[in-house]
Parts: sequence; structure tokens; C-alpha cells
Amino acid sequence: MKIELSTQAQKDAVASIQKYFEVNMPEMIGELPAGLLLNFFVEEIGPAIYNKAIADSQAQMLRRVDDLSGELYVDEFQYWPRVAAKRKPK
Repeated sequence: MKIELSTQAQKDAVASIQKYFEVNMPEMIGELPAGLLLNFFVEEIGPAIYNKAIADSQAQMLRRVDDLSGELYVDEFQYWPRVAAKRKPK
């Protein structure tokens, strides 16, 4: 699966890379080199981050499904016990 960023996310990422170079590097980086660097990171490192996110999501879903009865269990036939509890003299 190819990882793609929205046009706005690409623009924001390029601007962020340029700002990073301006603050942390001895030389500034132009828009084209920053875009190429972004494309490299997305293509080279993006899949590792994506796969980790999928694995984390899957683990979280499995934990929730494993405890589904605990999460969603409702006691049955509780009408009469509730009525009796309300009628007890205080």
C-alpha cells in the first residue's frame, strides 16, 4: 500500500522541514529539496511507521474484543430485584 499525504499535509510538512533546517542546520533548505527529502522519508520510513500503527491498533482492538463480555455484559432479569430494593422500608 502506498502512503500518500494530502496536498495540505505535504505543504505543511515541507514548511516544517524548512523551519527545522533554518533553526537547527547551518544552511537553509529550499522548497524543492525539502519536498524531495519529505518524499524520501515517506517512501523509506513511512511504511515502518504505518505498520507499527496498524500493529498497535490491532493489539488494542484484540484487547477490547477479548474483554467484550466484561465491557458490554448486562445482568439479566434485574427488574424484580430492583423493585424489591426500592420497596424495602428505610
